[in-house]
Amino acid sequence: MAKISFDDAVARIVTVDGRYAPDAYRFVKESLDYTIKTQKRRRSRHAEPQHVSGNELLEGIRRHALEEFGPMARTIFEHWGVHRCEDFGEIVFNLVDSGIFGKTESDSRADFQGGYSFEEAFDKPFRPTRPLLTRRCLGRPDTARPAKPAKRSVSKRTPSSPQGS
Repeated sequence: MAKISFDDAVARIVTVDGRYAPDAYRFVKESLDYTIKTQKRRRSRHAEPQHVSGNELLEGIRRHALEEFGPMARTIFEHWGVHRCEDFGEIVFNLVDSGIFGKTESDSRADFQGGYSFEEAFDKPFRPTRPLLTRRCLGRPDTARPAKPAKRSVSKRTPSSPQGS
């Protein structure tokens, strides 16, 4: 049996299961490579690449997405049909079923359930950490402000000036 190319496998998968855009599959593959590369840096350079668990891949996807897409990550994923971590699991197992990715006996779609909230993972890092400026600071009137006390006029007397003149 001839080995099928990644792009051909994705084209076949998308024909049968059109839930996710082809770019979502490419991104998951890039994220797997990113995760393996990150793990290799932490381990000795001569160690064999180890198996990547579902949780490790989800973390790699999160980090890779933040680096690649920044605050647009969640919007891009939604455009691709990916709305939660379970969708990444579906993509991974579609690639496993097509022979592109491998798996161990203990790997399952359940490994991707409840990974993280997309709002927490992709939106929260870009929210302001300080309170927003008040309207007054932005040059817009607040709600009714208390009036400033009127300045009192104080006559200036110098010690040399005659009094009562």
